[in-house]
Amino acid sequence: MLVTKQPVLRRFWYAIMRIEQLDNGPQPFTLLGEPIVLFLDAKGEPAALEDRCCHRTAKLSKGWCRNGNIVCGYHGWEYDRDGKLVMIPQFPFEQPIPDARARAFRTKTRYGYVWVALDEPLRDIPDIPEDSDPAYRRIFQFYDTWNTAALRLMENSFDNAHFAFVHKNTFGDIDQPRPEKYEIVETDYGFEAETLVTVKNPPMAAKISGTTEPYTKRHMRNKWFMPFCRRLDMEYPSGIRHIIFNCATPIADGKIQVVQLLFRNDTEADCSAQELIDWDAAIIAEDRDILESTDPDAIVDMGRKIEKHMPSDRPGMLMRKRLLDLLHEHDEEEVPKMQDTMSLTAQN
Repeated sequence: MLVTKQPVLRRFWYAIMRIEQLDNGPQPFTLLGEPIVLFLDAKGEPAALEDRCCHRTAKLSKGWCRNGNIVCGYHGWEYDRDGKLVMIPQFPFEQPIPDARARAFRTKTRYGYVWVALDEPLRDIPDIPEDSDPAYRRIFQFYDTWNTAALRLMENSFDNAHFAFVHKNTFGDIDQPRPEKYEIVETDYGFEAETLVTVKNPPMAAKISGTTEPYTKRHMRNKWFMPFCRRLDMEYPSGIRHIIFNCATPIADGKIQVVQLLFRNDTEADCSAQELIDWDAAIIAEDRDILESTDPDAIVDMGRKIEKHMPSDRPGMLMRKRLLDLLHEHDEEEVPKMQDTMSLTAQN
């Protein structure tokens, strides 16, 4: 599935960047192949417009903010948060401003991030109840660009079969390759998946898990939110909960912005934020290395039999089925890489 070819994917919220980044002025981003610019309006609220001036097409992100508006750095044309052109400095005061605008997109601030939906959203941003729970602390872990498909990262999150191999140098046990089974319950937003897994607990993970035993267990109560958000809720026998929330924000076909937040029910004195970042950084580096070697065109129509499957792939297969159903519900067919290439060839 090529994300830039499926219009329905524009109807979901995606985490774009930390709200603090906008303190430095307009910031560019590409979402689903659409160049956008984010900035703060006069109330300090985030706004998002297409990154294109309607005069000579210069990127608005090359400009600056003035009184909550964004000013094009080429000729000074000025737009408000809704994209309306409000000032042309070359015009005399009495000359009316043309009725012109840059396209505006919906924005929200949640969990310290600016979220954007390019078209009318089908559902709200996933809820993280721990974000408002004083028993938990929020840690901003990662904000990295990966060269892979968003679906690949989502599938990988629920793939217990890769632990023994990809993570053999952190928590996986290569001598125990048989994965534990998930109990899966479908929901309107995606699904919930629960399992209990035994993992290695090396010395560097003792403060992560709350035990010095060489092995420990993770009670995993995870959620997938269509299309590209996940919640990994790992509870250790010590009572520590290590809750990871990701948004695999699709930049383009085969490129994603990985946003990762961590919630913990312990304190900085128990395990520092830096130790938690270092531990999870080692793990996602292992994931990234293998996922960037996969074909970014993860086909959701399994009837085409492009990839083989095994029983432990059930969560990923369910994702593909639900995403294909989503396309069909909105009168879309999957546009795979080969079909897109043939279409371009025919046009030429």
